[in-house]
Amino acid sequence: MRKMPPAHPFDFDYTRDDADGDKLKEECGVFGVVGASDAANFVALGLHALQHRGQEAGGIVSHDPEQGFNSARRFGYVRDNFTKASLMETLPGPLAIGHVRYSTAGSKGAVIRDVQPFFGEFSMGGAAIAHNGNITNADELRKELIERGSIFQSSSDSECIIHLMARSLQRNIPERMEDALRRVQGAFSIVAMTRTKLIGVRDPLGVRPLVLGKLEGNGWVLSSETCALDIIGAEYVREIEPGEMVVITASGGVESHFPFRRQASRFCIFEHVYFSRPDSIIGGKSVYETRRQIGVELAKESPVDADLVCPVPDSGTPAAIGFSQESGIPYAMGIIRNQYMGRTFIEPTESIRNMGVRLKLNVNRALIRGKRVILVDDSVVRGTTSRKIKEMILDAGAAEVHFRIASPPTAWPCFYGVDTPQREKLLAATMTEEEMRVHLAVDSLKFISLDGLYRAVGEAEGRNAKCPQYCDACFSGDYPVKPTDQITKGFELKAAE
Repeated sequence: MRKMPPAHPFDFDYTRDDADGDKLKEECGVFGVVGASDAANFVALGLHALQHRGQEAGGIVSHDPEQGFNSARRFGYVRDNFTKASLMETLPGPLAIGHVRYSTAGSKGAVIRDVQPFFGEFSMGGAAIAHNGNITNADELRKELIERGSIFQSSSDSECIIHLMARSLQRNIPERMEDALRRVQGAFSIVAMTRTKLIGVRDPLGVRPLVLGKLEGNGWVLSSETCALDIIGAEYVREIEPGEMVVITASGGVESHFPFRRQASRFCIFEHVYFSRPDSIIGGKSVYETRRQIGVELAKESPVDADLVCPVPDSGTPAAIGFSQESGIPYAMGIIRNQYMGRTFIEPTESIRNMGVRLKLNVNRALIRGKRVILVDDSVVRGTTSRKIKEMILDAGAAEVHFRIASPPTAWPCFYGVDTPQREKLLAATMTEEEMRVHLAVDSLKFISLDGLYRAVGEAEGRNAKCPQYCDACFSGDYPVKPTDQITKGFELKAAE
């Protein structure tokens, strides 16, 4: 889901935490429950577990046979809104879906009507939809729909799906959703609901994640990640397959079919690197173990003499552990994260922006002083945070600072539901690795190779260049779905090699 059309599509938003502002942001998480008493309460817990996927706003829609559809959408954290009994009492019923979101960077004027799930009333009844991903031909669809009389209530590309469903001539809501999604290009994992059905669907490439879980009795769950099943005591059943649609009822269970042409999967490899929580399972593999293995591969590819291996918390921790285990260099918590620091609570003036990293991270001076330190981080995007962390380490008396990065250089923007700067603002798009090292002013800088990353996620032979096993466009510039709207705006694809 992205906010559209943004005035400045990928400008940096300084209202975000400075320590995290140099990270790529997975923009959405989705969750749905059917067949459970007070389903909205389960959804609120699930969204809390998915909060890392979107911290700007959240929403829940529920349905009760007597009271019909009800919804609540709020800015801020799930814990600050959907833990209040007075609010949750307005969301009764055995069926509910929810959504947490980030907006696209640069969108300064977020409004509540952009918060999902979106709801529509059709001739055969109401339906709500929550979308994780990005529609790459949304501008084209929106223009066509407006010309044909559609009136949009939000600036989100996800609303296009509701309008396409409204114009479909199919008999029921699942069939109308199929009809609508055949017009859509891009990446989508969708959780939707009617009065009686919970619906889940993934795009044919399976770029964004979606899993199925089972509650005791007749309850079923759809979630972006398995960690959100754990919080409500649901049993993990399986992943929704790429191109699959499931229609679930409490009485009839799960019906599955494949409305789209089968294609080779291109799951987002950055889910393994950073987006997903380390306690989630992807493709039968522990995210934590995959990240630890990334550190092992990184140590094999780019060894260096040093005294300590320190993670940039928290996302660099598993890779740092793997690097330490493979290299034999001791692991240490050289940087401590303030776990109670949320968004910057002071007006983001220039002086506060410069202080942002120190508000969230502090150096363990007694440990660092005089040591040759390897800092392990998950990625380098603009490099602003990396430079500040390096300065903090040197100020604490480190003898040397070496960066090891648990992903290849991020040189291309993502158009499939990830908040990415314009290409010219990505450090790796304008500099070689050595130029980046000089820019960051560190003793050495090494990224894991793309083949090394593929080996870490279980592809023993590395990346198949002719038929890549994952979507790795942010590293390779190989976009599995043509970013139609961006090309129209002048974006240039990577030249064929």
